[in-house]
Amino acid sequence: MAYRRVPFAPDEWYHLYSRGIDKRTIFHEEHDYQRFKKLLYLANSYEPINLETMRRIPFEDIFSFPRSEPIVAIGVYCLMGNHPHIVLQEKVEGGISKFLHKLGTAYSMYYNKKYGRIGNLLVKPFRSQHISNEPYLRRVAQYVHLNPAEIFEHSWKDGVVKDIAALEQKLMKYKHSSLPDYFGKDKRPERAILDDGVYALLKDRLPSLSSVLKDAAAYYAAINRSFEPGVRGRRKGWRKTKRVK
Repeated sequence: MAYRRVPFAPDEWYHLYSRGIDKRTIFHEEHDYQRFKKLLYLANSYEPINLETMRRIPFEDIFSFPRSEPIVAIGVYCLMGNHPHIVLQEKVEGGISKFLHKLGTAYSMYYNKKYGRIGNLLVKPFRSQHISNEPYLRRVAQYVHLNPAEIFEHSWKDGVVKDIAALEQKLMKYKHSSLPDYFGKDKRPERAILDDGVYALLKDRLPSLSSVLKDAAAYYAAINRSFEPGVRGRRKGWRKTKRVK
């Protein structure tokens, strides 16, 4: 059984990520991405997920569906073909673990039924990086938003980007990320996934994508190593520091 060696702490921030078992694709089409985004919203409550609600309510309307008090504060997310990234804060004791269990179980059930498979879909447990302060939170938010760069600039993690302005425009059009919610002109229905307080904290204070490009490449190299056997959880030498309110 997969287990987490270091527990999450209330009021602390984390970058959570996983990937498909054997690096398998977990989002094959638009409806798959939409189902996961629905779950990001509905799993964030004390109540169990109502699968009938998931089927009955259209994607655009699900984000106005009433739910109980959120158990985590989601600030940033990005969904790629074989892995999700989420930046969040634990609001109540055990909130992150409960949220991840509901999210992973519900999406795996949906995926396995749709694509005719059984067993775990995502690598367990979700890997985590602790975010120790507000400036670092803002940078990690943009690291996450840079994920789709690999679709448009295959060598960006080697420091090679042909046209950073063009890349930024393409990232803004990538709809399976929270980047358009922070920089887009129109408010999307899925903006409701993001915590209002966190949104206000980060809005207009995020660094430019170009300024964090080099650091992001190194950050993801470390993330890839976290999937090696025997490596999980916080980085070695982690110390609890100032909480971000």
